[in-house]
Amino acid sequence: MTNPEANPDTHVCVDGGLPGPWAEREGGAPVELITARDVPLGGPRAMNVRRTLPQRQRSLIGAWCFIDHYGPDDVSASGGMDVAPHPHTGLQTLSWLFEGTVAHIDSGGNSAHVLPGEMNLMTAGAGICHSQTSTEDTDRLHGVQLWIALPEEARNRPGRDFEHFVPEPVTFDGGSALVFLGSLLGSQSPVSMYSPLVGAEIRLDPGAALDLTVDSGFEHGLLVDTGEAITLEGVRVPKDAVGYTGVGSRNLRIANGGDEPARLVLVGGAPFTEELVMWWNFLGRTTEEIRQYREEWQNHGERFGRVEGYVGHGGPGKNREGMGWIPAPELPPVRMRPRKNPPPHAQIQD
Repeated sequence: MTNPEANPDTHVCVDGGLPGPWAEREGGAPVELITARDVPLGGPRAMNVRRTLPQRQRSLIGAWCFIDHYGPDDVSASGGMDVAPHPHTGLQTLSWLFEGTVAHIDSGGNSAHVLPGEMNLMTAGAGICHSQTSTEDTDRLHGVQLWIALPEEARNRPGRDFEHFVPEPVTFDGGSALVFLGSLLGSQSPVSMYSPLVGAEIRLDPGAALDLTVDSGFEHGLLVDTGEAITLEGVRVPKDAVGYTGVGSRNLRIANGGDEPARLVLVGGAPFTEELVMWWNFLGRTTEEIRQYREEWQNHGERFGRVEGYVGHGGPGKNREGMGWIPAPELPPVRMRPRKNPPPHAQIQD
């Protein structure tokens, strides 16, 4: 998924931001709350997404650098997803749906449908472009789009890789999980990773609690998709928000105190220590790199290749606004200075 903002923020890993509450479970890990901001995806009938990463408060959780959460969206009202070909550098995009179907085409020659409970992972490396369009038979669209920052040794790889994985459900007392990346609850994903990571959808029955064994070297974020009384380490995490815990925990308690089933997305990983600059759909390390990426995309350079067969909601080769590709916004008239992410510990109130 692209960043559709006409004047995108320059996101660097900065200190500061609003702190969240302290842990309420005795001996539990502190929990920092990261609330979402609404971003329209598209034109006049835009489908809104709720973005929790990146923010000034915190830019990354492990190597996870972007979390867009959308739906349930009535496609008949919004028009659904219609993201014309757009570029990426230095990252992986991970698509995960709860409802609906999205058609994916990229310049690596890969074409696939994103389906609920099935993971699609695209590795941009030095450069790729792709399109994403909800299918005609989709009435409701609901899911998350995640980006993963690639480390230095992988970010300039020439390949344009694409992987599809269908995880088997893991059941536990009071719920189940689908582990789509890394290892959790005895389940192991075979999908390629360039940093130590974990990603999973977790479902909790009403009144259920899960004591989850985790890697103490990882920081974690828990996104609440459904559920009105979800707690992480005794701290209530509102719907659409992310509860963040830093490194050092070997066990995290997640509980559903409500009367309805809950659906959550857990992401985590070893702290990403490299400096990076994120602007629009590009991840780089310097202003000069970002400027070069933008220039090559605007000039239809070979770095990104071509998407063949894109059929948007405006017809073959066109989205609803009649565009066959998404041009990059103007660069900000400032130098982009990369900085490190805040330390991997929850920022708490004094």
